Amino acid sequence: MRILVVEDEKHLNAIIAEAIEDEGYSVDKCYNGVEALEYMACASYDVIVLDIMMPKMDGLTLVRTLRSRGDATPVLFLTSRDSVADKVAGLESGGDYYLVKPFNFDELLAVIRAMTRKYTQNRSNVYSMDDLTLDASAKTVTRAGKAIDLTSKEFSLLEYMLRNRGVVLSREMIENNLWNYDYEGGTNVVDVYIGYLRKKMDTGFGKKLIHTVWGTGWVLRED
Repeated sequence: MRILVVEDEKHLNAIIAEAIEDEGYSVDKCYNGVEALEYMACASYDVIVLDIMMPKMDGLTLVRTLRSRGDATPVLFLTSRDSVADKVAGLESGGDYYLVKPFNFDELLAVIRAMTRKYTQNRSNVYSMDDLTLDASAKTVTRAGKAIDLTSKEFSLLEYMLRNRGVVLSREMIENNLWNYDYEGGTNVVDVYIGYLRKKMDTGFGKKLIHTVWGTGWVLRED
């Protein structure tokens, strides 16, 4: 998953981003609503973690702007404003969840997972296809009952493919979801990680799940 953290307090922004990155997610950081719009013009995000009180453009105005454009990206408000009126204003602006500072990081990560479940129509943190099972909370993967040891980036790639199973994913789509703007890798990095993942989860099993669609990308499917 790729997540955008919008928080004007730079130290807190860095702490939030680091906690999310430790879960294996790709994170971009910015410090006000105007910058957030610029980031979103260049990339798609699974969740926006958003402060309300910010310079240039506050969080409520940012969300109203996004919703007026038809952008349904899930928004998690993080704010010290804890009155009922503030929470109502946040949700009425188009936000999906409201978490009051100071917050627990375990709760923050649980809310992010819950929000992405809602938009992928998965009712739990467990994703399955055929004999493959991925648990996004426990960070475990099994196939035919056998545990598969994946690196953080391999796990994120498989989770992204499971969330979009049956959909042909281009190199650009995968790159944009798994890496942030700070990444400076080779042009074949996606091919390399697809190769790593295919070797670990398809080799030695009767049915291949990762398929190449020549000239387009890759798809996770059962046939």
